[in-house]
Amino acid sequence: MDNRESVPPCVDETTVQAHDEALAVVQRLLTERGIRAHRHHTISLGLFTVPETAWPGRPPLRSWMNRHPPELAVIGPRGRDATVTVGACSGCYLVAARDNATETVRCDEPERVLDLILAMGCTP
Repeated sequence: MDNRESVPPCVDETTVQAHDEALAVVQRLLTERGIRAHRHHTISLGLFTVPETAWPGRPPLRSWMNRHPPELAVIGPRGRDATVTVGACSGCYLVAARDNATETVRCDEPERVLDLILAMGCTP
């Protein structure tokens, strides 16, 4: 089975940091209202051998690491009720509800993300 569509694209460390800071603002707003939320970071690590490029005195192992954009999981009474991410190009908040409805919120309005999540019924 090919799951490439379900994995977000790789991003650089600067993008991860910027998205993480934006999600931290929303997480703080949710925590103040008693709503549980957790930021998740995904890192893909791997090792592979390349015997053709092995040099004397050096092991032939090579590695790779890919970072993916962080996401904020909003935990309600029924489990994960919503996921908040930051758009790769737009920088807007993307709020995906459990029923797969997605709303876009401008990056300078994190309070609207809180309002959307409260409207979904994610109350403690």
